[in-house]
Amino acid sequence: MRLIYPILALGLLAACAPQVPDSGRGVGFDDPASLRAERDAALTTGTPLAPPAAISSEPLDATAQGGAPGELPPGGSILEPPPGTSPGDEDAAIAAEAAAALAAANSGEVPLQASPSNPAPAAVNSFGISNENDFSAVSERRSIESDAERIARIRQVRTEVAPTALPPRPEDASPNIVNYALSTSHPKGTRVHSRSGINLVARAQRNCAKYASPDQAQIAFLERGGPDRDRLGLDPDGDGYACAWDPAPFRRAVRH
Repeated sequence: MRLIYPILALGLLAACAPQVPDSGRGVGFDDPASLRAERDAALTTGTPLAPPAAISSEPLDATAQGGAPGELPPGGSILEPPPGTSPGDEDAAIAAEAAAALAAANSGEVPLQASPSNPAPAAVNSFGISNENDFSAVSERRSIESDAERIARIRQVRTEVAPTALPPRPEDASPNIVNYALSTSHPKGTRVHSRSGINLVARAQRNCAKYASPDQAQIAFLERGGPDRDRLGLDPDGDGYACAWDPAPFRRAVRH
């Protein structure tokens, strides 16, 4: 008797437990017996299966086709061509509708039909491109006589100005380094004037750094007694040229 109660309790628990779903459901294992038998027979004997349910032939809403709601377009259903229409006629009708739509989109102009049999478009000369190098084109517009007349008209309106002498350079208090360069002939670095002192080169380097250019240093050198005297210490080698100033460019300009 003691074993009967535990067995009854286990049976009640098993009856109340929820059923675990089959992992094979949804992949064809739970097909009805009739469907499985029909499938097996078709695979064994080659008998075709029953066709699926036919697609509904209910016409679509004709509003999108330009008609009233519930009204079919001219010729019957949207999914079916008009009765008595062959596939070739249907293609021609579609092509005509497409051509009409393209013509309307191009402001009434007929679109260009691209085909290898079409002739190449004629080349049109651009007005912005000159054809002065084309002898045949120029000869049609100009001749030797017309060129002579044009040159004569230009000579009549042309005014020739005779060259005159340059005005004299205004005299000022500062020395003219151009005249000084042309008045000398010895090259740069040739000793012409005597110089005496200690550390002449180092002194010249310090003093030349005070000027923005060698031209300004040469002007100051000539103003303070140069080239005979070098009171500013700008010409340590005695060539008469201060702070790397070179008269050669001025001489070349006169020769050329």
